[in-house]
Formats: sequence, C-alpha cells, structure tokens
Amino acid sequence: MKDGGLSSVQISYCPACGWMLRAGWFAQEILSSFTNELESVVLQPAKEQPGLFQVRIGDDLIWCRKKEKGFPQVKELKKRIRDKICPQRDLGHIDRSD
Repeated sequence: MKDGGLSSVQISYCPACGWMLRAGWFAQEILSSFTNELESVVLQPAKEQPGLFQVRIGDDLIWCRKKEKGFPQVKELKKRIRDKICPQRDLGHIDRSD
C-alpha cells in the first residue's frame, strides 16, 4: 500500500475487440485476491484506442497486451499487482512453482 492509502487498479480495454468480459473476469479475480489491499478496480473502455488492453496501478503500467504480445495469465497478473501494492504478501498456491 502506498503512503498508507489503498491503491486502485484500472483495466483499460478495447470494447470493439469484445474484451469487456475478459476485463470483467480479471477485475473479479483481482478483487477476490486483494479485497483488503485495494480501494477499487475500474473498468475503462478505450473507445479511441483500438486493440488496447492495459492494467495500471496509478501511473504504473502493470500489463500491456501490445508490449507483452498477449493477455496475462491471471497468476502472473496477480503476482505483478502483489509486487506493487503488498510485496510481503504470500499468494498461497500462486507463489508455489508448478
């Protein structure tokens, strides 16, 4: 948590690409894992940016579909969010090697 306050996650997605359901599913997964550490998860349709799918915490880019060449596995996304907002936290089975 930054400065004692709760963080917010923003998921920007291209509605024309049909990624709203994917963004909603990621939001649900994030909220279920970080209920106490997050203030909110915001879904933002990026109508002016075709193909966009990004996850941010404040100004920090956590995932970009174009840069990463695809969508994240939920396990990887949760690790990146954890590393940003509460690095000491154990994510249980997600932190165990496959």
